Amino acid sequence: MSSSTTTTTSSSSFLTAVQTRRSIYALSNTSPIPDSRITEIVRQALLHVPSSFNSQSTRAIVLLKAEHEKLWEMTKACLEPQIPSAEQFAATSQKLDGFKAAYGTVLFFEDPAPVQALQAQFPIYADKFPQWSEHTSGMHQYTVWTALEADGLGCNLQHYNPVIDQRVQREWEVPMEWSLKAQLVFGKPEGGAKEKQFKPVEERMWVYGA
Repeated sequence: MSSSTTTTTSSSSFLTAVQTRRSIYALSNTSPIPDSRITEIVRQALLHVPSSFNSQSTRAIVLLKAEHEKLWEMTKACLEPQIPSAEQFAATSQKLDGFKAAYGTVLFFEDPAPVQALQAQFPIYADKFPQWSEHTSGMHQYTVWTALEADGLGCNLQHYNPVIDQRVQREWEVPMEWSLKAQLVFGKPEGGAKEKQFKPVEERMWVYGA
């Protein structure tokens, strides 16, 4: 097989995973893959997803089964005092119960220490490193999401930070300086994704020199 054919085959497999990664909300508390595979996917993402100046600032906590359920009960408790009416809270509670019904959650954090060290080392870029840290976190989230779905799980990404930050830090002994960025909920898919609408790529992509 020629190198060009191999490259095409490899990129096609990757792009298929990209295309099939969707937000799936109907999830059950089972998994088609073992816990060891789930944790290995997160481990490989932490090892190989790029970061600015190789800062490696992303941190992750994998919550499974009862620990995952605890997170969403905790989220409910944090939100209830902030929601003005019982009717509104009932709707929120139902939504959170949907997340709780899944199998697990990956919590994504950014550790500011490597970012601050780079700011001191390269002051000309000091104002950019926090932004690049957000890029790093997003790439980790996307990689884990795509890989879990490629192995048969369904996922959706949530952002209940900063409301739950302090409770999460106390419960799982997370360093207080870490900043919670996202919660990736996953489980066995019990339904499909909603239809996705696409804006014309021609309006979003320009090519010169081809």
